[in-house]
Amino acid sequence: MEAKVVDSLPDASGWQFEPKWDGFRCLAFKLGAEVELRAKSGKPLGRYFPEMVAALAGAKADEFVLDGELMVPRGDTLSFGALQDRIHPAPSRIRKLAAETPALLVVFDCLATAAAPALLEAPLGERRGALERAVAGFTPADRVRLSPYTHDRQQAAAWLERAHGALDGVIAKRIDATYAPGKRDMLKVKTHRSADCVVGGFRYGKGSGMVGSLLLGLYDEAGRLDHVGFTSAISNADKPELTRRLLALRGGEGFTGDAPGGPSRWATAESAAWEKLRPELVVEVSYDQVTEGRFRHGTMLLRWRPDKAPRQCTFEQIREEARPGELVGRLLS
Repeated sequence: MEAKVVDSLPDASGWQFEPKWDGFRCLAFKLGAEVELRAKSGKPLGRYFPEMVAALAGAKADEFVLDGELMVPRGDTLSFGALQDRIHPAPSRIRKLAAETPALLVVFDCLATAAAPALLEAPLGERRGALERAVAGFTPADRVRLSPYTHDRQQAAAWLERAHGALDGVIAKRIDATYAPGKRDMLKVKTHRSADCVVGGFRYGKGSGMVGSLLLGLYDEAGRLDHVGFTSAISNADKPELTRRLLALRGGEGFTGDAPGGPSRWATAESAAWEKLRPELVVEVSYDQVTEGRFRHGTMLLRWRPDKAPRQCTFEQIREEARPGELVGRLLS
């Protein structure tokens, strides 16, 4: 099942709301002692998460197909960066990371159990009951957690309000809906936050003499300007004047800490080239997730902030968002 992104949670009755966890979607299959983990794309995941395979193999439940999300806890938060690191080709590295950053499987749906071998056509309420019965046979050592749900829209809205990076959003599912693989029958409201960032540089558009993207920075505790992401949400009408404005600021230091990456197998010398600017412009952008101190995706330009001093643009804006341990603990306890 897939989700369609919407701006707000539905008001009508008949909806079930669940946290949208920030992890890897995973289907867990078990038949006897045989366990298989598969990504949403169908690709096998078991070799990258041997500790999860071992935990499920040792669980009391002998037969199930569960839908959930693989996540890696780190301290008081969930680390998407540590989760990404688990996808590694070297077996020795996989074993090391399995011991150092073991994963959890947070489950939210059930497609089959020994008692109910065919649940695809069953309504969500019936599948949830089967899921809860299946999870009751797990212990904390089995590294499986039951994701919470609510029928109360206000409670779901509170999850969004308090998420602070712990969640990717909230999912809304019809209580009477069957499990529909590949169909966008669910609704998702994503968490979005904003930050004021310094424009430390820019890149030209491909084959263009106009600005294509702004390179964004935040000051660290040592006063260095670190590159944290970009925004390319610039209208064609605004590009000529903005390009002239940026060219007038060329010649500065640009980023004095972490700088944008150079050429790689994903970027040519031309596409990786960027112009350094004096750090005088501040822009407010909207973002969804932060991974290892950087915006994971491109950001949306909201407005220019001529009233904001560049030195006020620090990591504190996003570090506060990245400490969701209390919420995670409450939802998974």
